[in-house]
Amino acid sequence: MIETTDGRFLFAPHNCFACGTLNAAGMGLAIHTEPGRSWTELAVDRRFEGWEGMAHGGILCTILDEVMAWALVGAGELGVTARMSVEFRRPVEIGAAIRAEGWITRSRRRVVDTAARIVDASSGTELATSTGTYLAADATRKREIRARYALAPATTAVHPAGSATPAASTAVRAPDRTDRPAPTGGTTR
Repeated sequence: MIETTDGRFLFAPHNCFACGTLNAAGMGLAIHTEPGRSWTELAVDRRFEGWEGMAHGGILCTILDEVMAWALVGAGELGVTARMSVEFRRPVEIGAAIRAEGWITRSRRRVVDTAARIVDASSGTELATSTGTYLAADATRKREIRARYALAPATTAVHPAGSATPAASTAVRAPDRTDRPAPTGGTTR
């Protein structure tokens, strides 16, 4: 479920590497939104390791991109990354608890500027920062995306056990990895 300036919405399962529930190789990030902001908390899994014991820089870029993009969703927009710049301040250790936060810094017509950061969840030490520019979808494309992802107003939330309760969470959460299909053979990108 996501919460935007237009209310709370549910959306269909999808293959996004960062937040999708259908991507067996994906990160399965639980994204939280509020108007113009988003965040996620996680510990980077060893399968996303770069140098021994450190998260791969590309994975950190993915996390930063995701929270900046979801900040747009929190503001009732949908868009794609046009430009992104990242500064790595300290290594992110595999398994360490981190928090990534993204927010809108400026919006003009369909061009939206954002910023994000990753911090150590326990100390608050800044580990990486980013700025990004996103191109918001026009009205026609927004309708297409909303239809494809079955974005619909949410009045109830479905919990992993399948029971429906009044909507209270604003998290986009992937199911447990055991609920995902096993990767098939072949080459992955």
